[in-house]
Amino acid sequence: MESAPQKALVLIVARELAANLATPMFLIDAAGDLVFYNEAAEQILGKSFAELGAISALTWGEMLNLTTPDGQPVRRRDTPAGIAFWHQRPAHATLRATAFDGSVHEVEATAYPLFAKAGEMHGVVSIFWETSGS
Repeated sequence: MESAPQKALVLIVARELAANLATPMFLIDAAGDLVFYNEAAEQILGKSFAELGAISALTWGEMLNLTTPDGQPVRRRDTPAGIAFWHQRPAHATLRATAFDGSVHEVEATAYPLFAKAGEMHGVVSIFWETSGS
C-alpha cells in the first residue's frame, strides 16, 4: 500500500499558525500549490478553504485575477508570493484581487519563503490585509 507524501514540518507549523491568526494568510507548498488559507483570508477571497480545498499551482493564481491598483494585470511570478517562490526572497506589493464572489479588494500583501534549513525551501507564506482605499 502506497501512502500519501508527508508534508514538511515547517508547513504543518505554518498552517497551525495561520489557523490561529486573525490576519489573512495563505500557504503554498514547494510544488507551488495553494495548500491552505485561513478564515480571515476566506472573508476577502469569498470562499472557504473547506469549500475549495487545495488548488494546483496552474489554477489558483489565475482565479484571483490579480492586478496593480491602477488595473494592470500582474503575472503570478511578479506577485509577492511568486517572488518569494521563484526568487526565494521576501516581497511586498499593493494589489487588487477579484474574489471568488466577484468583489474586488485592494490589499497589501507580503510573502516570504519557508526554509527548514538554508537552501531547503518547503513553501511560501503570504499575509495580506485589505487597505482602507478599497
